[in-house]
Amino acid sequence: MKDRSQLEPVVERVVAQVIDSHAAQLRSEVVRGVMDELQAELATADPTSDVGTHLARALAEIQLGSSQREILAALLDACARFATRVALFVVKGGHPNGWQGRGFAQNDQLKDFSLDADVPAVGRAIKDRVAVNAPSAEADSRFLEEFGSPASGETRLLPLVLKDKVAALVYADGGTEAGGKLDAGALELLVLATGAWLEVNSLRKQAHREPAAEPAESRPAVAPQVSPAFNDPFAAHAPSHALAAVAAAEASAPPATAMVSAAVESPRAVPEIQSTVVETEAAPADLYPLPMAPSETAVASEPAPSPAAGVSPEDQEVHRKAHRFARLLVDEIKLYNQAQVSEGRKKKDLYDRLKDTIEKSRTTYQKRYGNTVAASANYFQDEVIRSLAEDDISIMGANFKR
Repeated sequence: MKDRSQLEPVVERVVAQVIDSHAAQLRSEVVRGVMDELQAELATADPTSDVGTHLARALAEIQLGSSQREILAALLDACARFATRVALFVVKGGHPNGWQGRGFAQNDQLKDFSLDADVPAVGRAIKDRVAVNAPSAEADSRFLEEFGSPASGETRLLPLVLKDKVAALVYADGGTEAGGKLDAGALELLVLATGAWLEVNSLRKQAHREPAAEPAESRPAVAPQVSPAFNDPFAAHAPSHALAAVAAAEASAPPATAMVSAAVESPRAVPEIQSTVVETEAAPADLYPLPMAPSETAVASEPAPSPAAGVSPEDQEVHRKAHRFARLLVDEIKLYNQAQVSEGRKKKDLYDRLKDTIEKSRTTYQKRYGNTVAASANYFQDEVIRSLAEDDISIMGANFKR
């Protein structure tokens, strides 16, 4: 009989192949959903305008990103098509810290600049999580002095929200010369779509740390897989006051959280972290500006699944993850089909309008959890009724089967 050292690489390879195939399909579904939504917009767009074409291409490029760095760089490139100057500031410890910019005379200097969170426009964008259109007088005066005031006198701040917290701010303006571009609607759509894709990408990364979905008794006796520490793309630009906030949090944090925080401050300091640490101690947004796994507080706010009494802790965890995955799939349907959802609820024919999209998402869910203990509780169907139909099954129409 082969020993564990021989079995482990075989199990790891097979699990990786299965996860990669599921992640690729989920990614394709999200891209298809965005493109389907844009198709209707482009059909009614002014044929003399190429804004719709640029927007579709920009969204597709964002969706092609697989890492945080790639996705955020694609976001900035996309925003640069609709604003003369754009910059991304990561919110750490309540402080918006510069990461990258496009269109500025001194793009590199943005990496060492922190916006003043006490400035009304900045504070409102972070606190209220809304896009803020502010005149220069209400913007960060230090920022405008160093990088130049926009000729139009108008600035735009757009929050990138993840797990109900502002993880970053996108600054945009029309540039210092007259006649610059600033399309507020396109910018808001790009930031919103990026947040959605980062959530999906987070789920995919988490799936690589969760290889075991089958019952515990059928799993081989293999030690927990070790995942590389999260390499925070913004850590090199964290100012001293943000790192001090991290250090203060560590003083009262449990050891596992301290390990994660150490990885943020110095990605090379902790070369490896057990996957179970990342799952149970997912860092909050002020320590990880863009968390790779859903936080426990976010999960706690969801309606909890109710597996049968006597279910083992391992099986309860599978139920929890299946429920969360179902919520994500249905939330994406709502996000990319807002007009159809609204009209379908009014006419009570929602299923007929979104049949293809719903069934594609159902197939994605079944491929991942249809052969697990969670199959006994059809969380996807329940989420369709709860979230799409607002707990009124009649809204789905006569062709929807309970």
